[in-house]
Amino acid sequence: MIIGKNRMQVIENIKNAAESGDFYAKVETDDAVLSPAESREIAARFMGRHNKRSFRFKAFFARRAANAFTAALNRKTEIVFECEKPDFSHGVFITSNHFGPIENTAVRHLVRKCGQKKLTIVTQITNLCMKGPLGFLMNYADTVPIFEDPHYLNRDFLPLIDSSLKKGIPVLIYPEQEMWFNYKKPRPPKRGVYYFAAKLSAPIVSLFVEMKELPQKDTDEFYKVKYIIHVLGVLTPDPQKTAKENSHIMCERDMELKKAAYERAYQKPLDYTFSPDDIAGLIKK
Repeated sequence: MIIGKNRMQVIENIKNAAESGDFYAKVETDDAVLSPAESREIAARFMGRHNKRSFRFKAFFARRAANAFTAALNRKTEIVFECEKPDFSHGVFITSNHFGPIENTAVRHLVRKCGQKKLTIVTQITNLCMKGPLGFLMNYADTVPIFEDPHYLNRDFLPLIDSSLKKGIPVLIYPEQEMWFNYKKPRPPKRGVYYFAAKLSAPIVSLFVEMKELPQKDTDEFYKVKYIIHVLGVLTPDPQKTAKENSHIMCERDMELKKAAYERAYQKPLDYTFSPDDIAGLIKK
């Protein structure tokens, strides 16, 4: 399912960012751009309503809608365990490559197949500005916003994430940060999630989602794709090391796992010279 406008311009933006090594660049043309004050205001509104009955009521229906959406979108999704099947019921972080606004349904599909009914999704705070049905899900379907503000991260964000983990709810964070539409390659991760994992003494389940083109067209510009979820391994922080040391070690190891998974899936070495083949489903003109 293609969501978003100006896909050709977005692909051009991905090409320019990849070739310049700017792997955390915003490439969408219609993303909200927020000032630090606007981000803090949105976060304060989120925290203010988070424990209200009206929020829980909306979250209940948003979760049901997200689960129905997940089932519909992932009928052809495959799961490949390249390690021992992880336990998603004891509070783990999940990392995955980020290439679409609805690819988190693949992760939701995975954890539900493994017996876990809930998933907390960390989302960029700009996504809370989205409108329509997708905006409703972004605001209420078990999401927690994130942005670079130390006060918010320590006072509000980490306690919310810790609460999910202690309830046995896995937490999905995209260490690539920004979404690059249908981009097949894993990008170098930021260290945030690995630091959080070390600080909260939680393991990380590493995933790589492969996109396989289908013969049916989705639009005039794209074929449909199906997802193949590769479960790569579990990274555990070393209690004898500091959170900073663990964050570097786990970050590097996660990238190694995702790089190897990419090379196995697509049968080519990982480099960042851009090719139209890097965009899954793109119909070559």
